[in-house]
Amino acid sequence: MKASRRPLLVAGFAVIAAGALALSGCSGNSGGSNGQSSGDDSHGPITFVQGKDNNNLIRPIIDEWNSKHPKEKVTFKEQSDNADQQHDDLVQHFQAKSTDYDVVAVDVIWTAEFAAKGWLAPLKGDLKLDTSKMLPATVKAGTYGGTLYTAPWVTDGGLLYYRTDLIKTPPTTWDEMMKDCSIAKAHNIGCYAGQYADYEGLTVNVAEAINSAGGTIVGKDGKTPTLDTPEAKKGLEAIVDAFKDGNIPAAAQTYQEEQGRQAFEAGQLLFHRNWPYIYSLASTDGSSKVKGKFAVAPLPGVDGPGASSLGGHNIAVSAYSKHKGTAVDFIKFMETEEIQRQAVTKASNAPALASLYDDPELNKQLPYLSTLKKSLDTAVPRPVSPFYPAITKAIEDDSFAAIKGTTSVDDALSDMQKAIKTAGAGS
Repeated sequence: MKASRRPLLVAGFAVIAAGALALSGCSGNSGGSNGQSSGDDSHGPITFVQGKDNNNLIRPIIDEWNSKHPKEKVTFKEQSDNADQQHDDLVQHFQAKSTDYDVVAVDVIWTAEFAAKGWLAPLKGDLKLDTSKMLPATVKAGTYGGTLYTAPWVTDGGLLYYRTDLIKTPPTTWDEMMKDCSIAKAHNIGCYAGQYADYEGLTVNVAEAINSAGGTIVGKDGKTPTLDTPEAKKGLEAIVDAFKDGNIPAAAQTYQEEQGRQAFEAGQLLFHRNWPYIYSLASTDGSSKVKGKFAVAPLPGVDGPGASSLGGHNIAVSAYSKHKGTAVDFIKFMETEEIQRQAVTKASNAPALASLYDDPELNKQLPYLSTLKKSLDTAVPRPVSPFYPAITKAIEDDSFAAIKGTTSVDDALSDMQKAIKTAGAGS
């Protein structure tokens, strides 16, 4: 899935870059701890809200539910396809303690913010879910303060795309990939690019570099910065040095997901970091010059495969829902193998259900699934923090300055450290 705060596109076998979900519902108010309403065992009509249903996946699913539950019908509210607008819409309804939203889709980077403010019902007690069959990373992404607040639904991870006509074996480490850049130079093309424009995608790429080098951005409390380490420096320095020596072309400073995809499809890159959604586009676009000439591998790390940043959307119960019993039953329905399989085959959403990644039929249709699972097995959520917007702004602004060469890596990390510490102190 593309980095948040951008319109989300769906195309072909777009794993979850497409149609990123943001669900919602209708129901109750009043009472309860943390501002929650009562009704954990209450059943009745609910509303389900998510982003634009580009693949017409959700409506038939809701029709199926409604045919089996005539007294607990689900109404679908479709938001826009813009992640910022989805987030703001949810915030407005939560702040108003609106009873209009019961089940909501939550970008993985919003979980801590919403949970810390008491807007999501904790999925425990009467609302407890069995997550034992879900990918561990998706469960971790839905957990805040040791409690599950959002249920795994669709996920995403970064992949390394590489030219099979130029490279026989993909690199497993960053250093190996940098050595292979001589091949790119020999063919007069760029070596590697990810998403390095000054936006959320830069946070994704920088987090991957730092995590892959063994570092972290914040501690387990979600507020204490941990960027003053050799590992964090090694991660950011790898990106900055690659720009300096031209292994990452200067043009990549303007790349979001689509610009990078277009460069790779045009045959201008040997390696490219992106989400799974571009696999089918590069395979089917009439203008693609790499059709049949590329494959995917896990992102490279220091001593082996690196750590992808986790993408995706989970689904949650609004703290103000009057019919939480129905809301959690609907979530359980959405997590069944039947529905998860529909999400894969119809919308190419990467499932949270682990077993589907080993399904022979699905792997035949979506050849990258097995590699994606390896990526997700080692994926790391972006900082789980109730003030994530302040953290990502610090990472974006300061790392972009280091990439441009207007500040040093040491100063960039120091500035990030101070900004995150300040944000945490004011939380």
